[in-house]
Amino acid sequence: MRIDIVTIFPEFFGTLDVSLLGKARQSGLIDTRVHDLRDATTDKHRTVDDTPYGGGAGMVMKPEPWGDTLDAILNDPESSKNPILIVPSPAGEQFTQAVAKELAEEEQLIFACGRYEGIDQRVSDHFATRIRVRPISLGDYVLNGGEVASLAMIEAVGRLIPGMVGNPESLVEESHEDGLLEYPSYTKPAEWRGLEVPPVLLSGNHGAIASWRHEQQLERTKAVRPDLLPE
Repeated sequence: MRIDIVTIFPEFFGTLDVSLLGKARQSGLIDTRVHDLRDATTDKHRTVDDTPYGGGAGMVMKPEPWGDTLDAILNDPESSKNPILIVPSPAGEQFTQAVAKELAEEEQLIFACGRYEGIDQRVSDHFATRIRVRPISLGDYVLNGGEVASLAMIEAVGRLIPGMVGNPESLVEESHEDGLLEYPSYTKPAEWRGLEVPPVLLSGNHGAIASWRHEQQLERTKAVRPDLLPE
């Protein structure tokens, strides 16, 4: 998979070189390319924002640098013919594990990291006539920019790519994979600060362990995320 990231803070994505994502880049599983939006500016101040039409607080990111940068990515001979432009935005669809699975099937994702009051709407409108555009929100809150949201989505999507995670079975047992939250996990020692590992996990009875874990999933989901359970 190829992942392009457009941002005014390219240094923010140095974390792509560590942990599983870093190993995936080194092995060629993921091809990540970070583009500095300011490289497409033409003035000495490398300006990427301006005041909003209609008034209001804050600044809006100008369309010209975005258009030129995205054009260059799409015109790259190594780019996919039909990538998805992802615009992190509190006004977008909610990012879920199901969305992560969808995106993990794609050949190329382009993340547009907005700042200030967002990107001029015409950028999304224009590129929607050429490629697929998906505004996506991490949740019902506002961040300073799209970088944090993009990193979260890249990690969630990347770990679903075959070969990324050493033990594929671990993906099946995670929260949200079966519509429930993950069960609690324990490791050695069997007793720590007066707290003991549930005896069933020490029993060696795989059927009983599976039943206990499912019960824990149901209890945790009911307590924390009842909205995930069927009515």
